[in-house]
Amino acid sequence: MQKITLKSAAAGMVLARDIFRNGTTAGFPVCGKKTVLTASLITRLEHMDIATIYVEGCPCGEEGDRSLDAVLHDLEHRFVKVRHDPLMARLYDIYSDYYKRSMGDEGGRQTE
Repeated sequence: MQKITLKSAAAGMVLARDIFRNGTTAGFPVCGKKTVLTASLITRLEHMDIATIYVEGCPCGEEGDRSLDAVLHDLEHRFVKVRHDPLMARLYDIYSDYYKRSMGDEGGRQTE
């Protein structure tokens, strides 16, 4: 999941969270989670002064972003001396699962 500006949004991206009119869950819901963005929907959201949205994956990678393989390699390197400890091994698994979920197969970028 990545928070992006509406100006960075593109047709085909999928919402990771509901969008509310005033930005809080107490506001009027505008679009639901899992909605696929279209050009007309993005335009309508702009007219509603929605500034940011959450989309699935990390479709707007920035320069300097690291790939999932590089992040997992670094994680392995950091835990190499303590992986024998059950608690540290569990911590490693938690971080590894988190990175895999948040970055996805292609570093979080959408694939088709």
